[in-house]
Amino acid sequence: MPMNQVIEIIICVNGLHDTKNQQAVCHIVCAGEDSGSIAEPRPGDYTIAADGGLCRLEKAGAAPDLIIGDFDSLGYVPDAGNVVKLKSEKDDTDTMAAVRIGLEKGYRMFYIHCGLGGRLDHTLANIQTLAFILKYGGIGLLFGKDEAAVMTSGVLEFSGDMKGYVSVFSYSGQAYGVCIDGLKYDLKDAVLNSAFPLGVSNEFIGRKGRVCVKKGIILVIYSRSA
Repeated sequence: MPMNQVIEIIICVNGLHDTKNQQAVCHIVCAGEDSGSIAEPRPGDYTIAADGGLCRLEKAGAAPDLIIGDFDSLGYVPDAGNVVKLKSEKDDTDTMAAVRIGLEKGYRMFYIHCGLGGRLDHTLANIQTLAFILKYGGIGLLFGKDEAAVMTSGVLEFSGDMKGYVSVFSYSGQAYGVCIDGLKYDLKDAVLNSAFPLGVSNEFIGRKGRVCVKKGIILVIYSRSA
């Protein structure tokens, strides 16, 4: 993402949301822990249920535009006209396959719901999916229960009414020119590396916050509690 493109993030019932661009969103619902982030899509949004994520979506009273997966977690192939059945032996996860479809349809903002918690390998796969989205010019927000993650090679801004904790990690080996402003612990033009968690457990203090990186990729994780 270009350095001059700012993503403004605010806290709401659903976790973290982009408020600066107001662009159409591709919602992908996974089968992880219920994130409580599934809401009525806006006009122009597109919703994909990834395998067992269909249960999460139905529980929230929402309907998918597309259902995709090998359906090992759901346990059956839905009898509907908007189903894409994947082979069980494949390189892409169901979530990654859903992201590819969203990108092909022109979406560059992705909300991945119920994508944290549960199996650690699935959580890590979803975090890597954020990097894939970033590589192709988009940005993804990954929602879990009481936590969310976002990855950027540019700027993130946080509204002043956010509460909780935020951690900043280098995802690209080394990240250069990392700045953190408006949080409990500020950082100026720092170098973060993936072998030392210098940016863990920062806090919101009732001020507008800002995180940026000049070169590299950072992973930012928000938590409602310690």
